[in-house]
Amino acid sequence: MHCRMITPIFRIFDIEKAHAFYLDYLGFQLDWQHQFAENTPLYFQISKDGTVLHLSEHHGDASPGSAIRINTDDLSSYHAELSEKEYRFANPSIEKTPWNTIELRVTDPFSNRIIFYEDYKE
Repeated sequence: MHCRMITPIFRIFDIEKAHAFYLDYLGFQLDWQHQFAENTPLYFQISKDGTVLHLSEHHGDASPGSAIRINTDDLSSYHAELSEKEYRFANPSIEKTPWNTIELRVTDPFSNRIIFYEDYKE
């Protein structure tokens, strides 16, 4: 068996807030969505540059307050892109860590944390 990729699932509670954060602010794209019937929970996939996330309104799919780390390159450019958007609920900065990475941390409207990071090059 060869493991290839993981797909984290984040619990969400409001589609409009999820779209505003993940699509409009972070720049992910909506790949597909599924709903069993009208007025039932929505489940959808978003992606950006090879990173895939699933977002779910379904009870039991995930716990709010989860965290993931996404390895990136050119974190400074991504930070500048986010800063230009002036998202009113976040203004992340880049921090150098003792474990030789630079990191940009954001928290979605449902308390899920995403840490974008790259190895620090002196």
